[in-house]
Amino acid sequence: MPQNPAQKRFDKDADRDDGPWDVPRALIRLIEEEGLKVGDRLPPELDLVQRLGFGRSTIRETLKTWESMGVVSRNKGAGTRLTAEISRNTVRVALTIKHEAISLLRMLQVRRPLEIEAVRIAARLATPEQRKLINARAAELMAVFEAGEDWRPADHRFHNAIHDATGNPLFRQFVEQIQKCFHDIYDTPFGKAHLGEDTIPLHRPLADAIIAGDEEKAAGLTATIIDMVCTETQKISEEHHG
Repeated sequence: MPQNPAQKRFDKDADRDDGPWDVPRALIRLIEEEGLKVGDRLPPELDLVQRLGFGRSTIRETLKTWESMGVVSRNKGAGTRLTAEISRNTVRVALTIKHEAISLLRMLQVRRPLEIEAVRIAARLATPEQRKLINARAAELMAVFEAGEDWRPADHRFHNAIHDATGNPLFRQFVEQIQKCFHDIYDTPFGKAHLGEDTIPLHRPLADAIIAGDEEKAAGLTATIIDMVCTETQKISEEHHG
């Protein structure tokens, strides 16, 4: 089936976009080019799918985010209507950051119980060799962090050592799959390559708790670490959304 002119125009524009925000950008372009104002109705979802070239679930997710921000109102009878002015220059950053924050918080919500259970099992079942490796990985992480270098690879190795110490390869596989789902879209959340940096000092006592076999302390520190990242994520989203 040949593309209509609108489809070609938006596909061409999307080629210049450089990340996960193609759908919001394309929607904003459509709104601007059609001159839609507050109170105007957006095209139906199926029409947006055909015109913009994105999947219906992806477009629907973006519209849900916009609805939560008060940008649009949605109901079956009236369709989707603009409830606030929107343009690339005024709200694109807020929209994309809000969308990114929601995705990151969902990922952390799933990861939290997995990580807590992993440290509990590691504290209980890790062999002496595995405890030595966790200690070494923690020392490496802290040395890199204190030197002001990129600590992310060392952090990854530290957590892998914990997951391996559970004796259950599914912990590592599941956590990596969850992270991949997020980082395939968002390489550096909010443009911050070191989101969660304030949690790094807690990794040393976390390692010590696992090595000592203290399940409760290890679980508590892990929960604190993830909660700190969630709080930082929410704060960044609120700062940009107002």
